[in-house]
Amino acid sequence: MQPSSASNQAVIIAARRTPIVRAHGLFNRIDVCGLLTPLIQQLLVDTTVAGTEIDDVIIGNATASSGNIARLAALSAGLPITVPGVTVDRQCGSGLEAIIQACRQIQAGAGDLYLAGGVESVSTAPWRMERPQSADAQPRFFARARFAPDSIGDPDMGEAAENVARHCGISRERQDALALQSHQRAVAAQQQGLFDAELVAIHTSSGIIHADEGPRATLSKALLTRMKPVFDSTGTVTAGNCCHHNDGAALVLVASAVKARQLGLTRAVIFRDAAAAGVDPNLLGLGPVPATRKLLHRNPQISLSEIDLIELNEAFAAQVLGTLDSLDISPEKINRDGGAIALGHPYGASGAVLVTRLFSQMQRSDTSGQCGLATLGIGGGLGLSALFEYNHLSVDE
Repeated sequence: MQPSSASNQAVIIAARRTPIVRAHGLFNRIDVCGLLTPLIQQLLVDTTVAGTEIDDVIIGNATASSGNIARLAALSAGLPITVPGVTVDRQCGSGLEAIIQACRQIQAGAGDLYLAGGVESVSTAPWRMERPQSADAQPRFFARARFAPDSIGDPDMGEAAENVARHCGISRERQDALALQSHQRAVAAQQQGLFDAELVAIHTSSGIIHADEGPRATLSKALLTRMKPVFDSTGTVTAGNCCHHNDGAALVLVASAVKARQLGLTRAVIFRDAAAAGVDPNLLGLGPVPATRKLLHRNPQISLSEIDLIELNEAFAAQVLGTLDSLDISPEKINRDGGAIALGHPYGASGAVLVTRLFSQMQRSDTSGQCGLATLGIGGGLGLSALFEYNHLSVDE
């Protein structure tokens, strides 16, 4: 792909994330602000950018329900009061949406430096409760907001995964094989230190958390086979071939190419384009299919087979395999260091985790022209895909 003009080229110059842990566990007393603050501070250290230079902080979140998390975290991290913040919600796609919005701001010429990403603290998220309709009625707690009207169908995530498995003919054996691949790759990546450059340790009351909690070196095909279906007694989705509830955050620093060159960079992870699309909410896990097709249709200079790195969120193995089959992608090509089945799926942060993983892999490979795709399915029947390229920065100013 030909690089665009430096005046509107958005590039990622740094990316960091917290370890991802099980909800109601290691981070049970750390809220979204506590997860974001060390990332903001570390990114400024990594890049020698002054807080006064940040044009905006854009944060995605799914479960906090209210409040401007981005502004709260910016102030808590010590950014000047002049730095604004905005919080976005595209559910599981929120972190990627925040990064896309930051890149679009730069492409529009609105600024030069943006902190963008996502955060989720299932452990500290407020309870959700319906307002009683009469004075003597009791309030009712509910787990999540509605994503689609009942007339269309608004299944819970597990039910939707079973729908995809049946609709696409995805066997239990294939789901378990993908889950095992995810854990094996994540364990190998941990042992090789491949996550070290992107992780920021989190201080808790019980100690310092340095690593992701999820990857299991002892997981085996036999163990996965013994697990019973969780959402449908006759189904194929088990606790072993889907993600868990998690806490975590990921953040990137997005810059204009002009600013990146001023900071001494000659190559960077360049944002090329992104696309969102809708699907049947009953088959929400297939959202990446139309989103990716739409993205590639807008960028005919590159084909899916030419994309070197694909980070696809593994909420459920069934939906991942349904997506891969529809796009004719081999499971071997995605998530080379493991995916969310092993690492975890901290909802609003997961899209930003995908971009952080692409950034780390591209930096490590240092191969000009290498392309990466971040994509995920979203509650309500949505898909979101973003295309990146590691290459030389444009020099015109």
